[in-house]
Amino acid sequence: MEPKWLEWAKQLQSIAQAGLTYSKDIYDLERFEMIRDISVEMLSLHTDVSKTVIKDLFANETGYATPKVDIRAVVFKDNKILMVRENTDGDWALPGGWGDVGLSPSEVAVKEVKEESGFDVKAKKLIAVFDKKCHPHPPSPYHVYKMFIQCEVIGGKPQEGIETNAVEFFAENELPSLSIARNTESQIQLAFKHMHNPQEPVYFD
Repeated sequence: MEPKWLEWAKQLQSIAQAGLTYSKDIYDLERFEMIRDISVEMLSLHTDVSKTVIKDLFANETGYATPKVDIRAVVFKDNKILMVRENTDGDWALPGGWGDVGLSPSEVAVKEVKEESGFDVKAKKLIAVFDKKCHPHPPSPYHVYKMFIQCEVIGGKPQEGIETNAVEFFAENELPSLSIARNTESQIQLAFKHMHNPQEPVYFD
């Protein structure tokens, strides 16, 4: 579970964003701006990141606050799972990234696999929707839903992408060092459950 201070900061940011979107009274707008500033200050205090950077990344959205969506592609070959090594932290993750406006979840999964690994795939089924705060990821300033979509290789060949520097398939008992901001060991194990049992129900939360 995420730290209580982070949960409070995100709730304050959400309240402030909704208030700034829907309020008309100038005094209420000032109060909601103050609430947003408090949420930024809480994050800055606990992370040593400047208020300016946090406000640009965390408190710059408008409209009603909703979770972000992260799409991850689960691709098996010869009982091994496809992973790519991330440039940012040098650890391994399922191909994926933020959902794109205008693309369906399956289209994002297909696109990310091609861009990050070189393989052409076809999306087959949804295997999980994780709420990031319910799993052992590092703290995040955003509320994130993670969708895992199982895909089948239909072509292409291994090729590094702009954000990745290696492409490999790993056996269930030989997993590499994972980029836990993107995927955890328990989530990868759940993916293998679907490989072993195609009738495994979709996991949620």
